[in-house]
Amino acid sequence: MAMLDIIHLNGDISGSQSPEAEEQRFTRLLQAKQKVAKLHFFVQDALGGSSPTVLEVARSSITANSTTSFGQVRVVDDLITAEPYPDSEKLGRAQGMITSSDLDKAALTMSLNLYFTCGKYKGSTLCIVGRNPLDRKNRELPVVGGTGVFRMARGYAISNTYSYDVDTNYGVLEYTVYVAYVDDEDCV
Repeated sequence: MAMLDIIHLNGDISGSQSPEAEEQRFTRLLQAKQKVAKLHFFVQDALGGSSPTVLEVARSSITANSTTSFGQVRVVDDLITAEPYPDSEKLGRAQGMITSSDLDKAALTMSLNLYFTCGKYKGSTLCIVGRNPLDRKNRELPVVGGTGVFRMARGYAISNTYSYDVDTNYGVLEYTVYVAYVDDEDCV
Protein backbone atom coordinates (compact mmCIF):
# COMPACT_ATOMS: atom_id res chain seq x y z
CA MET A 1 0.00 0.00 0.00
CA ALA A 2 1.33 3.41 -0.98
CA MET A 3 1.84 6.03 1.69
CA LEU A 4 0.20 9.37 1.08
CA ASP A 5 1.99 12.32 2.67
CA ILE A 6 -0.50 15.11 3.26
CA ILE A 7 0.62 18.69 2.85
CA HIS A 8 -2.09 21.20 3.69
CA LEU A 9 -2.12 24.33 1.58
CA ASN A 10 -4.12 27.48 2.10
CA GLY A 11 -7.37 27.46 0.12
CA ASP A 12 -9.77 24.80 -1.05
CA ILE A 13 -9.04 21.99 -3.44
CA SER A 14 -11.04 21.96 -6.64
CA GLY A 15 -13.99 19.64 -6.97
CA SER A 16 -17.07 19.04 -4.90
CA GLN A 17 -15.64 16.50 -2.46
CA SER A 18 -14.15 17.19 0.93
CA PRO A 19 -10.36 17.06 1.20
CA GLU A 20 -10.61 13.75 3.07
CA ALA A 21 -12.84 12.19 0.40
CA GLU A 22 -10.49 13.42 -2.34
CA GLU A 23 -7.50 11.89 -0.51
CA GLN A 24 -9.33 8.54 -0.29
CA ARG A 25 -10.23 8.73 -3.97
CA PHE A 26 -6.63 9.47 -4.90
CA THR A 27 -5.38 6.50 -2.86
CA ARG A 28 -7.91 4.23 -4.63
CA LEU A 29 -6.74 5.57 -7.98
CA LEU A 30 -3.13 4.70 -7.13
CA GLN A 31 -4.15 1.11 -6.33
CA ALA A 32 -6.56 0.58 -9.25
CA LYS A 33 -5.84 -1.60 -12.24
CA GLN A 34 -4.54 0.30 -15.25
CA LYS A 35 -6.29 0.45 -18.57
CA VAL A 36 -4.52 1.04 -21.85
CA ALA A 37 -5.69 2.64 -25.07
CA LYS A 38 -4.34 3.23 -28.54
CA LEU A 39 -5.80 6.34 -30.15
CA HIS A 40 -5.34 7.25 -33.81
CA PHE A 41 -6.47 10.60 -35.21
CA PHE A 42 -5.51 13.57 -37.35
CA VAL A 43 -4.92 17.22 -36.43
CA GLN A 44 -5.94 19.93 -38.91
CA ASP A 45 -3.20 22.59 -38.60
CA ALA A 46 -4.22 25.86 -40.33
CA LEU A 47 -1.15 28.12 -40.20
CA GLY A 48 -2.60 30.60 -42.70
CA GLY A 49 -5.68 31.44 -44.70
CA SER A 50 -8.83 33.22 -43.59
CA SER A 51 -9.33 31.13 -40.41
CA PRO A 52 -5.94 30.18 -38.99
CA THR A 53 -5.83 27.92 -35.92
CA VAL A 54 -2.15 28.60 -35.16
CA LEU A 55 -1.30 32.19 -34.28
CA GLU A 56 1.94 33.90 -33.32
CA VAL A 57 1.76 35.65 -29.95
CA ALA A 58 5.44 36.53 -29.40
CA ARG A 59 8.88 36.48 -31.01
CA SER A 60 12.45 37.19 -29.97
CA SER A 61 14.72 39.84 -31.42
CA ILE A 62 16.44 37.18 -33.60
CA THR A 63 13.37 35.29 -34.87
CA ALA A 64 13.15 37.15 -38.19
CA ASN A 65 16.78 36.28 -39.08
CA SER A 66 16.75 32.73 -37.70
CA THR A 67 16.60 29.79 -40.13
CA THR A 68 14.62 27.90 -37.47
CA SER A 69 12.33 30.78 -36.35
CA PHE A 70 14.03 30.54 -32.97
CA GLY A 71 12.08 32.40 -30.29
CA GLN A 72 8.72 32.32 -32.04
CA VAL A 73 5.81 31.51 -29.69
CA ARG A 74 2.46 30.40 -31.10
CA VAL A 75 -0.86 29.32 -29.64
CA VAL A 76 -2.82 26.47 -31.19
CA ASP A 77 -6.50 25.54 -31.34
CA ASP A 78 -6.56 22.84 -34.04
CA LEU A 79 -9.42 20.52 -34.96
CA ILE A 80 -8.92 16.79 -34.22
CA THR A 81 -10.57 14.52 -36.79
CA ALA A 82 -10.97 10.77 -37.30
CA GLU A 83 -9.60 10.89 -40.86
CA PRO A 84 -7.11 13.21 -42.60
CA TYR A 85 -9.88 15.29 -44.15
CA PRO A 86 -11.17 18.45 -42.42
CA ASP A 87 -14.80 17.44 -43.01
CA SER A 88 -14.38 13.97 -41.45
CA GLU A 89 -15.77 13.11 -38.00
CA LYS A 90 -14.77 15.75 -35.45
CA LEU A 91 -13.26 14.26 -32.28
CA GLY A 92 -12.04 17.32 -30.40
CA ARG A 93 -9.42 20.05 -30.31
CA ALA A 94 -5.63 20.18 -29.92
CA GLN A 95 -5.02 23.30 -27.82
CA GLY A 96 -1.86 24.74 -26.38
CA MET A 97 1.37 26.53 -27.05
CA ILE A 98 4.33 25.75 -29.31
CA THR A 99 7.68 27.49 -29.39
CA SER A 100 10.52 27.32 -31.87
CA SER A 101 13.28 26.41 -29.45
CA ASP A 102 16.29 25.13 -31.38
CA LEU A 103 18.88 27.47 -32.86
CA ASP A 104 20.20 24.90 -35.36
CA LYS A 105 17.32 22.59 -36.37
CA ALA A 106 13.59 22.94 -36.96
CA ALA A 107 12.21 21.77 -33.62
CA LEU A 108 9.36 22.82 -31.38
CA THR A 109 8.82 22.64 -27.66
CA MET A 110 5.16 21.76 -27.24
CA SER A 111 2.63 22.02 -24.45
CA LEU A 112 -0.50 20.55 -25.99
CA ASN A 113 -3.84 19.47 -24.54
CA LEU A 114 -5.88 17.03 -26.58
CA TYR A 115 -9.46 17.86 -25.62
CA PHE A 116 -11.99 15.23 -26.71
CA THR A 117 -15.52 16.51 -27.42
CA CYS A 118 -17.40 13.34 -28.40
CA GLY A 119 -17.56 9.60 -27.90
CA LYS A 120 -16.48 7.69 -24.82
CA TYR A 121 -13.68 10.19 -24.10
CA LYS A 122 -15.96 13.28 -24.28
CA GLY A 123 -14.81 15.94 -21.83
CA SER A 124 -11.46 14.21 -21.18
CA THR A 125 -8.01 15.54 -22.00
CA LEU A 126 -4.52 14.20 -22.59
CA CYS A 127 -1.51 16.45 -21.98
CA ILE A 128 1.52 16.24 -24.27
CA VAL A 129 4.67 18.13 -23.35
CA GLY A 130 8.02 17.81 -25.08
CA ARG A 131 10.40 18.38 -27.96
CA ASN A 132 9.10 17.86 -31.50
CA PRO A 133 11.94 17.61 -34.08
CA LEU A 134 10.10 18.52 -37.29
CA ASP A 135 12.61 16.93 -39.67
CA ARG A 136 12.00 13.41 -38.29
CA LYS A 137 9.45 10.78 -39.17
CA ASN A 138 7.71 9.10 -36.21
CA ARG A 139 8.35 11.90 -33.72
CA GLU A 140 7.85 10.63 -30.16
CA LEU A 141 6.27 12.97 -27.63
CA PRO A 142 5.53 12.16 -23.97
CA VAL A 143 2.00 12.00 -22.60
CA VAL A 144 2.39 13.35 -19.07
CA GLY A 145 -1.16 13.46 -17.76
CA GLY A 146 -4.84 13.74 -18.42
CA THR A 147 -8.25 14.47 -17.01
CA GLY A 148 -11.64 12.76 -16.97
CA VAL A 149 -11.37 9.22 -18.32
CA PHE A 150 -7.61 9.77 -18.71
CA ARG A 151 -6.95 10.78 -15.10
CA MET A 152 -3.35 9.92 -14.14
CA ALA A 153 -2.47 9.15 -17.77
CA ARG A 154 1.02 8.44 -19.00
CA GLY A 155 2.38 7.20 -22.27
CA TYR A 156 3.61 8.56 -25.56
CA ALA A 157 2.41 9.86 -28.89
CA ILE A 158 3.90 9.26 -32.31
CA SER A 159 3.40 12.26 -34.60
CA ASN A 160 3.93 12.54 -38.33
CA THR A 161 3.21 15.15 -40.94
CA TYR A 162 0.55 13.49 -43.10
CA SER A 163 0.43 16.34 -45.61
CA TYR A 164 1.38 19.99 -45.95
CA ASP A 165 0.21 22.47 -48.61
CA VAL A 166 2.78 25.26 -48.99
CA ASP A 167 0.38 27.49 -50.95
CA THR A 168 -2.37 27.49 -48.31
CA ASN A 169 -0.02 26.96 -45.33
CA TYR A 170 -2.24 24.07 -44.19
CA GLY A 171 -0.93 20.90 -42.61
CA VAL A 172 -2.46 17.63 -41.50
CA LEU A 173 -0.69 15.88 -38.65
CA GLU A 174 -1.19 12.20 -37.87
CA TYR A 175 -1.08 11.07 -34.24
CA THR A 176 -1.02 7.61 -32.71
CA VAL A 177 -1.20 7.79 -28.91
CA TYR A 178 -0.41 4.93 -26.55
CA VAL A 179 -1.71 5.71 -23.09
CA ALA A 180 -2.11 3.98 -19.73
CA TYR A 181 -4.66 5.44 -17.31
CA VAL A 182 -6.90 4.65 -14.38
CA ASP A 183 -10.63 5.09 -14.89
CA ASP A 184 -12.58 6.49 -11.93
CA GLU A 185 -15.33 3.96 -12.65
CA ASP A 186 -13.04 1.21 -11.29
CA CYS A 187 -12.47 3.08 -8.02
CA VAL A 188 -16.01 3.53 -6.78
